[in-house]
Amino acid sequence: MKRLRLDTARRRVRRSAAMDLGRAPRWDPLDRMRSSRPRWADATFARRLLAAALAALAAVLAIRGDPEPGRAEVVVAARDLPPGHRLTGDDLGRVVRPEESLPAGAIREAAAVLGGTLGTAVRAGEVLTDLRVVGPRLAVAATGTAEARIVAIRPADAAVADVLRAGDRVDVIAAADDDQARAGPPPRPLATDAAVVLVTTGDGGRGRERMVLLALDAAHAPAVAAASLRTGLALIVR
Repeated sequence: MKRLRLDTARRRVRRSAAMDLGRAPRWDPLDRMRSSRPRWADATFARRLLAAALAALAAVLAIRGDPEPGRAEVVVAARDLPPGHRLTGDDLGRVVRPEESLPAGAIREAAAVLGGTLGTAVRAGEVLTDLRVVGPRLAVAATGTAEARIVAIRPADAAVADVLRAGDRVDVIAAADDDQARAGPPPRPLATDAAVVLVTTGDGGRGRERMVLLALDAAHAPAVAAASLRTGLALIVR
């Protein structure tokens, strides 16, 4: 029985081999193209495909735009800073904030305020603006005139500097001694409604006097500056 099955299997194998030998080979056009296509053509096709993919990606990104629209990098205080502090690189940091949350005049580049003097105290993380730093824009904002100046004066009474704060309004009067006060007319103000921009801390150990920085219009600034060189000036808080 086993021998019969073996013979039957052998006959089937011979019949199948005979059929295969007489069958015509199957023609595949893709095989012919692959065999005749040079290798450099495949590399060129790959580069073109990659270029097309990158162009499509660029188009998608251009249509989509910035993934975080309406945000800007600004300069902030790296730590708590006192008024009158001269700004250095260690005092500044950079953060990204939504445009709608930024105050007017926010500083975008640290170079714009490096070496500047703060007119007020600043908290760590606070966005610095042009009005936080003593300069022409602060004088313009304080006086409301385009031709504003900042003048440093020495108060005749040093105790006045202890009560003055940035934003106070004062009248400036040339101080006179007792003889001048009795002999002449009462002193006239050199300037009225001047804005206090900054009161320096001074340094008694090195003999430095406390100074008061005032924002004045261009008409009164020269007279106040000249008088401050000759004598201390009296300040009347309004």
